[in-house]
Amino acid sequence: MIVPSNPYDAKGLLKSAIRDDDPVIFMESEQMYGDKGEVPEGEYTLPIGVADVKRSGKDVTLVSFGKILKEALKAAEILAEENIDCEVIDLRTIRPLDYQTIFESVKKTNRLVILEESWPFGNIATEITYQVQSEIFDYLDAPVEKINTADTPAPYSPVLLKEWLPNADDVVKSIKKVLYK
Repeated sequence: MIVPSNPYDAKGLLKSAIRDDDPVIFMESEQMYGDKGEVPEGEYTLPIGVADVKRSGKDVTLVSFGKILKEALKAAEILAEENIDCEVIDLRTIRPLDYQTIFESVKKTNRLVILEESWPFGNIATEITYQVQSEIFDYLDAPVEKINTADTPAPYSPVLLKEWLPNADDVVKSIKKVLYK
């Protein structure tokens, strides 16, 4: 299952999905159709199941995927102004999930925040949290923080929808929580 966060990854992962012998689900947000970014004219593919470290850091690991990754990157920029160094990981594919990249990052930062555009119950963040606590618990210096939508149906009103969705301010608060706990 592929969930790209930008045009470059979308092209490279789509090419890989087309060439893959196994069934592949390619999830994209129609809200990203207007996004602009560098996309080479030439042929290239990106490996399925390999996360991408979008920003290196030493203080906290921030994991996300899809269109909500933009909020993670905004939060990392805000926190950089306060000398908080976030490592931002874009999962790119959620099945298979690249646990090794997450584990290596958490071993370095000792803290994990996961941002996902989904309800808080039964999601990718829950699985990542389980795997981290199961495999590398001793590296954690604070509980894992999950940032999800509100545990309600998605509202139709644009004003309420904005409140319902996680944003960079929510990420900043959660990161400060794991750093100063």
